[in-house]
Amino acid sequence: MTGDRAEPEFDRELPDLPPDLRWRSWMQRIEAVLFASASPVAREDLARVVGQDASLDLLVEDLAADLEGRSFEVARAADGWMLRTRAAYAPVIRAAADVDGQSLDLREFDVAVLAAIAWHQPITRDGLKDIFGKEISRDLIGRLHTRGLIGIGPKSPRRGAPYTFVTTDQFLIAFDLETLRDLPDQEQLDDAGLGAT
Repeated sequence: MTGDRAEPEFDRELPDLPPDLRWRSWMQRIEAVLFASASPVAREDLARVVGQDASLDLLVEDLAADLEGRSFEVARAADGWMLRTRAAYAPVIRAAADVDGQSLDLREFDVAVLAAIAWHQPITRDGLKDIFGKEISRDLIGRLHTRGLIGIGPKSPRRGAPYTFVTTDQFLIAFDLETLRDLPDQEQLDDAGLGAT
């Protein structure tokens, strides 16, 4: 037996269905996959559950339209799609469920360090020290890592080279970014009063 993941036995094309029912079935498959996944689902993964000639972007658009008026939505995040609760329902969820452990609870400086890592990754602690003019504590780096917002980046092959840090897909999801290209530029930060001082 090989270690390859076997393709499930189902008919991707659905040729026996009329076109409108075929389309609806493909939308339902995408919804089921997104619903079952705790993280964004990549295009190539969703493409495995629909017909070869199906337009994945149009299917996702139609699913998003189908969910209008519902408490959750299809969102683009971290080079994939996910289902998430609409922001308007955040207070309701906090009131009814124990979500304290899911809160990022980040201080302004924590967010600034995250932003520096996102813009300059891979970056070392010394690189962060150069940006902020002070040592960045191991405790802060540890908190960001524990929350899944940063990870260990590439390390120079030379002996004793320092670790580098990079942002993760969880960072993109937490800050509602599709990719790092969606980060605000320096002018946008200055306009918001968050620029470097």
